[in-house]
Amino acid sequence: MSLPQAPPSRVFVQLVPWADREHDEVSGGEVLPDVRRPASTQAQAVTREVHVSGTAEVSAGPNRAQVTVRMRSTKEAAAEAKKSVGRRLDYVTQSLRRQGLQAENITVTKDFRRVENAYHMEAEVCVTFTEFEKMQNICNLLVEKLDSSVVIGPPQFYHTPGAAENLRRQACLVAVENAWRKAQEVCRLVGQTLGKPLLIREEQTKEWEGQMEEHPSSGPLNSLTVQQKIKSATLYAASKVFITFEVKGKEKKKKHLRN
Repeated sequence: MSLPQAPPSRVFVQLVPWADREHDEVSGGEVLPDVRRPASTQAQAVTREVHVSGTAEVSAGPNRAQVTVRMRSTKEAAAEAKKSVGRRLDYVTQSLRRQGLQAENITVTKDFRRVENAYHMEAEVCVTFTEFEKMQNICNLLVEKLDSSVVIGPPQFYHTPGAAENLRRQACLVAVENAWRKAQEVCRLVGQTLGKPLLIREEQTKEWEGQMEEHPSSGPLNSLTVQQKIKSATLYAASKVFITFEVKGKEKKKKHLRN
């Protein structure tokens, strides 16, 4: 008589990672099958976030101005042409030094050549100013004391190297600060506390030089006043940033126990 055939059996096997087996081993060295960790240890806490953007626009006027003073003389004798220009050149350079200008801010160039049957002497003094009010006072003094043979050019305003980069950096920092203030107000409104920043990204940046609306760029620059030239040479920079902040629960105030 043949034995009855046993019903087929099913075996369920779960592969436990080695990292988990280290925690699931018992004292005898055996591994307990299908031992799982509590769900609270497996699930990561969801980070609450607030996403804000911030913009800023900053400007900086020119910090340097350059003025060119030219003087010339044409004489039949070479010595007379040199003497005529040299006398006025000495007066200009001495006047500049008396006003406190340093030698590194004064550049003198000379040109001496023969023109037909005469000698032509020309000198040029380039002066760099950091104080615009002093520049105007010196230019007015030279116009008053010297004759028409001395030509004082209009001031040219400009920025020192690195000014544009510093302005872009300042615009970005101000935009970040504006975004941070906005995030603080949002969290305060909903009764939460603003946490640390998780992401800071500058999305847009641009810079431009000021233009006078009432004076088109195609018009003569010499017709502008000093203040209009300063405004026209002013640099502008704008920045837009995007920041993600962590949001924490409302902080509970500690109660001070009275003795």
